[in-house]
Amino acid sequence: MVNSPRQPGTSPPPRETSADATRPVAVITGSGRRRVGNVVADYLADRGYDIALHYHSAAEEAQASAAAIRAKGVDCEAYRADVSVEADVDQMFAAVLERFRHIDVLVTAASVWDTQTLESFTAADVLRSFNVNTLGTLLCARRAGLAMCTQPAGGVVITIGDWAVERPYLNHPAYFIAKGAIPTLTRMLAVEFAQRNPRVRANCIHPGNVMFPPDADHERRQELVAATLTKNPDCPESVAQAVVLLVKNQFATGICMPIDGGRTIFANQGF
Repeated sequence: MVNSPRQPGTSPPPRETSADATRPVAVITGSGRRRVGNVVADYLADRGYDIALHYHSAAEEAQASAAAIRAKGVDCEAYRADVSVEADVDQMFAAVLERFRHIDVLVTAASVWDTQTLESFTAADVLRSFNVNTLGTLLCARRAGLAMCTQPAGGVVITIGDWAVERPYLNHPAYFIAKGAIPTLTRMLAVEFAQRNPRVRANCIHPGNVMFPPDADHERRQELVAATLTKNPDCPESVAQAVVLLVKNQFATGICMPIDGGRTIFANQGF
């Protein structure tokens, strides 16, 4: 993507950096620690993107990730924010724009995933999931997308949903209530952004088990393998590849792409 001059944010002047105005810039929320967002950040850095990492509590891991990305020869900075707090989101994006001058790609990987039964979940559980998974996605996508609308080159917002919003499994009611709103949110943004700048697009990725849970034992991992058609879960790079595809395809907007090894269509008895 060729970048044109962009309008900077309103934060204090940035420290001297290696940021290059000709390089594309990607912001990835929830990318501080080694989960899917972090893999996406690495993948884009390897393809010449300057990277803005976002974290909430994993400061040490985020700084280490930023240093590793800078070692690839691109610029990277880590930003802390609670994505459910509008002032935090506004401050983060103002700082990103002040440093990098433009945003070409946003990937909203920040998420919470809690376990509750239908009998045990509370209103507080629902609100926590909604605030991070839904409101946090919306606040970040709106802020980045409106900045992209002022850019002649436009940009791409990519939200992260979940394959199982089409076929929910047990014991995560608050999570599915929140994640179930992501497809509608994405389509709404695609329509809104296009009215302001047709070169700004919004799409969604629905990942499956692209990364094994850290506490999954051998038996659990084998169950997750068996639940796919492709028999090759634990492949977070597949999400990063989908991000690049959606960025490059200029005729794709408002779509939701499952990256799930066929789990959406495979009626396996396992999780």
